[in-house]
Amino acid sequence: MDDEGHDYEQASVALHERTHGKLSIVSRVPLASRRDLSLAYTPGVAQVCLEIAKSPRRVHTLTLKHNTVAVVSDGSAILGIGNLGAEAAIPVMEGKAVLFKEFADVDAFPICLKTQKTEEIIACVRAIAPVFGGINLEDIASPRCFEVEAALQDLGIPVFHDDQHGTAIVVVAALTNALRVTKKDLSKCRVVFNGSGAAALACARLLLACGERGVLPKLGDLILCDSKGIVHAGRADLNDHKRELASKTNRTELTGTLSDALRSAHVFIGLSTANVVTPEMVRSMAADPIVFPMANPTPEIMPEAAKAAGAALVGTGRSDYPNQINNVLAFPGIFRGALDAGAAHINEDMKIAAAQALASYVREPGYEHILPDPLDKKVAPHVAAAVAEAAKRTGAVRA
Repeated sequence: MDDEGHDYEQASVALHERTHGKLSIVSRVPLASRRDLSLAYTPGVAQVCLEIAKSPRRVHTLTLKHNTVAVVSDGSAILGIGNLGAEAAIPVMEGKAVLFKEFADVDAFPICLKTQKTEEIIACVRAIAPVFGGINLEDIASPRCFEVEAALQDLGIPVFHDDQHGTAIVVVAALTNALRVTKKDLSKCRVVFNGSGAAALACARLLLACGERGVLPKLGDLILCDSKGIVHAGRADLNDHKRELASKTNRTELTGTLSDALRSAHVFIGLSTANVVTPEMVRSMAADPIVFPMANPTPEIMPEAAKAAGAALVGTGRSDYPNQINNVLAFPGIFRGALDAGAAHINEDMKIAAAQALASYVREPGYEHILPDPLDKKVAPHVAAAVAEAAKRTGAVRA
């Protein structure tokens, strides 16, 4: 129960039990007469099948494929609560589908797979892809999520792991406006990430890409920390993803713990676990630091404690505090834009365009207002327009 007396957990269970889930299917065509039946089904539908067989591209204009996304999970990394399996993933994937429909009018379907084998997941998605205009991968553990996403980029439709890229897009947008508010120069900042899973790695990569492309200043330095401390090129226990980032970051070859990394740092971005940052660590940071403790449901440090220790601006993943850094601000508009443009994939330019659109949507950011309200239904169309334009400009559309 939260401070306002809300028992969200039990109330949510009661809601789901009462409604038996959150989704249903609604027909777009009438079935009030024999003619209606003949057009929607047999005999008329046979000609539609023949048209698609003759020209496969017409599947995008003659079927639901033009507006459908599969939300695919193996249940191996559900929210922040772990590997609970396919059945337990359904409520989250249903929720994701509801958000797709509510904010971007995308028809999304939860697909929860009873396997956690990389090749089987890839094969399953390939087998069902004909029905869908896009694939949203969700709650799949690292490094499997990287392997699955990479293997499916040849499907001819966007395949997007939201835990990686959706998070990265919103974090970059939030940081862009936080820097504006606090008047910090990114080229003079040390940014510390705690967490080395899919989300943290994607955030770090997108932030570096923004600097390389001149969208943001090249940051002073980036330090990545995992459960064993600071990631640096001298560590022998790094996987390929961490090793690649180690070659581009930590220019001073700093070693040690998260506490060592935070000393004199200007920005903290947490994508890890609860209560790993202490007030003393925040006090050791540079003056007026930006602190994004985003672990859910309990952040790396509670906002009150971070502010009391000197943080100038705080953002979390929670909806009960200001500056909620939430993927719902990104994925509906990203897929809406990709579907509208007829994109074959979602490239780096489209992700950066989404981050820029999110940041620019907030005309006058403040210490408690660096991102749009997650319930603002004008956000997704704004992001979609930027994504669609980037897709066309960079040739990401289907030939």
